[in-house]
Amino acid sequence: MLLERITVDDLKMANYSNNYDYYTEMKLDGIRLLLSKFNGKIRLFTRHGNECTSIFKELTNLPIPDGTILDGEVIVSKAGGPCFESIMQRFMSSKNKTPIQYGVFDILYINNTDITNLPLSERKQKLKNMLPNDNITIFAVPYLEGRAEEYFSQIVEHDLEGIVIKKADSRYSKNKRSDAWLKVINYKYEQVLITKIRKDEFGAILTFKDGSYAGVMEFASSSERSILYKNIDRSKDTDNYKYYSLKNPIPCIVKYRNLTSQGLLRIPSFYSWGEHIAS
Repeated sequence: MLLERITVDDLKMANYSNNYDYYTEMKLDGIRLLLSKFNGKIRLFTRHGNECTSIFKELTNLPIPDGTILDGEVIVSKAGGPCFESIMQRFMSSKNKTPIQYGVFDILYINNTDITNLPLSERKQKLKNMLPNDNITIFAVPYLEGRAEEYFSQIVEHDLEGIVIKKADSRYSKNKRSDAWLKVINYKYEQVLITKIRKDEFGAILTFKDGSYAGVMEFASSSERSILYKNIDRSKDTDNYKYYSLKNPIPCIVKYRNLTSQGLLRIPSFYSWGEHIAS
C-alpha cells in the first residue's frame, strides 16, 4: 500500500487526535520489505518486487508459521532510534554484518489464507497473536488509538522520522495510493543557495550559507525549474558538460528529512524561494 502525505496543519484540522477510528504508528526509518514463508522457506522482497533474501539471512530463520506473508520495515537501531544510513550501508554491502530488526505493521496471509480484505483492526490482532514475544529480531510495530497530534509532538521532540495514521477498518490496498493510510513526516527546513544545475537529469546543486556543499535537490515543480533555467548564464562554463552555471546563486528554502553523517541534507525538496528571484 502506498501512502499519501499530509502536513502537520492537516493533522490538526482533521482532528485525528480524538478520532479512535484511526491508529497511529511510528514511521520506521528503514527499508520496507515483504516477508513470505511457504513450504518452510522464508523469502524477502522489496516493495518493488526485488528479492533480497540473501542480504538479510538472519531473517530466514524467524519462528513464524508456514503460509504467512508480512509487511514491515527492516531497520538498524542506534541511539535515539532507527538509522537510515546504517540500514542502507547494510543493504549495499555483503560484508556489513550490522544487527537488524524487522518491525512488522501488517499481515497479508496467514495459514495460507489471503486476509487483505479483513479490516486492519482484525489483521493487527492476528499479527499480535502470531508473532513471538521473546524474539528481538522481529516485533510488531506498536500503535495507539487516535492521539496522532500528541504522538507527532513526541516524534518531533525525539527527532524521529514521522508517524503513519491508518484507518482501523481499512483493507490492505496493493500498489495504489489510499487515503486510508496517511503519513506525516517530521521535516526540517533550511535556507540554502542554488549554485548550479545538472545538465542531464535535473538536480539543483545546493550550498549552505557558509558556501559549503549541502547536497542535490531533485524534487522541484516544473514552474520552479523554469525559473532556474531562466537564470542560467550561457556565457559561463561552455565546456562544462555536467552543469549549467547561474547568473548568481539563488536563495531558496528546502525541506529535508535530516542531516547525513557527512552533514548533507537528506532528500531535500523545494519549499519556497528566498529573496531577489528573477522570474
